[in-house]
Amino acid sequence: MKDIILKISFFLLCSFMGLVFIYSGYTKLYPIEPFEYTFVDLGIGGWRLAPFIARFMIGLEFFIGLLLMANLYIKRCTIKLIAATLIIFCIYLIYVIINNGNNENCGCFGTAISMTPLQAIIKNLVMLVLCYFIYKFYNGLNYQKIGKWIFGTFFIAAFAMPHILNYVDFNYSEAYLVKKEKQFKLELDSVYNSAKIHRPPKSLSVGKHVIAFMSMSCPHCRIAAKKLRLIKEQNSSISIYLILNGEYKKTKSFFEDTKATNIDYCILNGKNFVYLAGLKMPAIYLVNNSVVENWVDYMHLDQSEIEKWLAKP
Repeated sequence: MKDIILKISFFLLCSFMGLVFIYSGYTKLYPIEPFEYTFVDLGIGGWRLAPFIARFMIGLEFFIGLLLMANLYIKRCTIKLIAATLIIFCIYLIYVIINNGNNENCGCFGTAISMTPLQAIIKNLVMLVLCYFIYKFYNGLNYQKIGKWIFGTFFIAAFAMPHILNYVDFNYSEAYLVKKEKQFKLELDSVYNSAKIHRPPKSLSVGKHVIAFMSMSCPHCRIAAKKLRLIKEQNSSISIYLILNGEYKKTKSFFEDTKATNIDYCILNGKNFVYLAGLKMPAIYLVNNSVVENWVDYMHLDQSEIEKWLAKP
């Protein structure tokens, strides 16, 4: 009787953990853009590959969830796969804490449940402890010969599902992201219509401006913001505008770090931001009457060069 109760308990525990993994993956799908930006910020793949990497990781969570709910191949591979995944997640979360602190949402449950990186690490450690006990005392269910067919079906279904539920928009990953180096029109209407917190002035589409697109969690963007702040301090007549990507609560740490409070900004999220920003972060454009005449690499920001551009008729 004791063995039966123990097996039922472990069965329910595996099923519950499976639901957690599936829910975690599903919440990242809507919206999926913040999860995609994570890989861009980490320098993994860039904008073109980020949508596919994000969906692969969501598919992995679905796959683990299905294996757990079916109690399939528990000792053979499922627990080992979970342990490896959780350890990798913990390493990433430690990296986030070191670089960005412990204030932002880790994104483990998308935007549905807000959780700090430290809370997520604790959650993962608890799950690792549970995995240890499951691995030591529980063998899962024996599906005999059909086990490998169930495994294969779960594998295909799990990795296909993210692409079915939220398919990759190839216009988003190609046509809109491949920007010419200069002389292309910057469609600012989406900024006027969709920007949050501060709507940019209509005058931004007229005259010469330095418009910088930045992710608030991107360390390179923060370096660029510091440089632009210094340029603005030394020449207040230069029109500089920041279009930031990320949650509003990140603005506090962003501006505490960069001290760029002398520069106006707005927050623009989702595909509208990506369409305008292009492939690289930060994207710093020299804009004349809504036309990008050139772009500047953040490492080579030069006040004198910007002033020469402004002086041209």
